[in-house]
Amino acid sequence: MSIAGKRALITGIQGFTGRFMAAELAAQGCEIVGMGSQPSDEAGYYQVDLSDATGLSKLLADIQPDIVVHLAALAFVGHGAANAFYQVNLIGTRNLLEAIEACGKTPECVLLASSANVYGNASSGMLDESTAPSPANDYAVSKLAMEYMASLWLNRLPIVITRPFNYTGIGQAENFLLPKIVSHFARKAEKIELGNLDVWRDFSDVRAVVSAYRGLLEVKPLGQTINVSSGVTHSLREVIDMCREITGHDMVVEVNPAFVRANEVKTLCGDNTRLRSLVNGWETPQLKETLSWMLAASQAV
Repeated sequence: MSIAGKRALITGIQGFTGRFMAAELAAQGCEIVGMGSQPSDEAGYYQVDLSDATGLSKLLADIQPDIVVHLAALAFVGHGAANAFYQVNLIGTRNLLEAIEACGKTPECVLLASSANVYGNASSGMLDESTAPSPANDYAVSKLAMEYMASLWLNRLPIVITRPFNYTGIGQAENFLLPKIVSHFARKAEKIELGNLDVWRDFSDVRAVVSAYRGLLEVKPLGQTINVSSGVTHSLREVIDMCREITGHDMVVEVNPAFVRANEVKTLCGDNTRLRSLVNGWETPQLKETLSWMLAASQAV
């Protein structure tokens, strides 16, 4: 079903994913309204914090969106303050759902971005949506709690939950691993300090992730939880080798014990069968292609 002409509210629109999401939906002919906690003078943007239930209610009553894409979250797993994860990811999402329900118009679809971190490190192999969650840090627990809380609203709001695995692209902050590695290669650094090089991750391209979200908004598999993943894993060693190959630059890689997380998930690979069955023709570029795109942009800067 076409979403052209629909009014789409994107929370966290100024974040890494939010900017790509806005471009993706604008290209489909959506009217974009953005929300976030930081000030901005961009057109159609409103500064409202998820903790501000009154402000959220007023905003939702004013704009009455046809579609909501909820990306605003405290996302960096290394963030120190555990309470903040729950305040933003759980309570903030509940405030948003309350404001949507009370706004006077039921949207056609409310997409909530959770995280594949909810699977934790208890399961190996391909993780599908029936894999039992086993969150290993406060970020993951806050996201799983958000999913359970949202399930209480399924009979009142048209909710779809996504569980994206790792993804990357131009504009992602350097406290995430791949942008850190890319920036070191782009500036031809002599060495890089990393944590465990033998963690295997399923990496998608941010452009494919927002394309998946858009496809789900079109097909509206209400009440479902859907993995967004490439279905392929790469180790950090492989990522470094790809960057060496693309740039022709070599650097010393040092493992800093301070960067090795105690409760690190060794291998995370997502089964994307459900997503592919819902969104026809969906695929994500190979990781080397995404890295080339990122390196070209970094070197241009």
